[in-house]
Amino acid sequence: MSKTYVFLADGFEEIEGLMVVDLLRRGGIHVTTVSIMGRPQVTGRSDIEVKADCLFEEVTSFADGDMLVLPGGMPGTRYLEEYDPLRKLIASYCGQGKKIAAICAAPTVFGKMGLLKGKKATCYPGMEQLLLDAECSEEEVVVDGNITTSRGLGTALVFSLKLIEQLEGPQRAQKVAESVVFLHNWA
Repeated sequence: MSKTYVFLADGFEEIEGLMVVDLLRRGGIHVTTVSIMGRPQVTGRSDIEVKADCLFEEVTSFADGDMLVLPGGMPGTRYLEEYDPLRKLIASYCGQGKKIAAICAAPTVFGKMGLLKGKKATCYPGMEQLLLDAECSEEEVVVDGNITTSRGLGTALVFSLKLIEQLEGPQRAQKVAESVVFLHNWA
């Protein structure tokens, strides 16, 4: 069973974080939500309070993970970017060729870290200048090597399916798409 960590900070875009959690779990992927706020309760950008599975500082090792996921939203993305232990973890995963993914404003975290140099990526419209040295795209979801990026709340379902496809294969992703009556071509 694949394992994914989804990082939450106050101001995160609830749909982008929780749709990923929901659909990946439907796909049989073990998902752990991790608060970087020093408390389990995280308040999203629409004032929806969510209780994370654990605090970042409680996790002794993230080595068992197959993927790290950053939801967007403001100021959540800024908090993720400023949290040094998370930046170090992202750099470690990327350096090992492990999968990292971000949606909406959050791909800018990868851009500012220099992880998108020479890679194709996408993000929330108007933030492309922060995808430093990336080849910017307007596609809903972009997968370039071990990095997956997506544009925003409206692309969260397709983003989630692409993550399932990468971790568990296209048939599993198709099964999840059908189970939630997503009838559009996403592959």
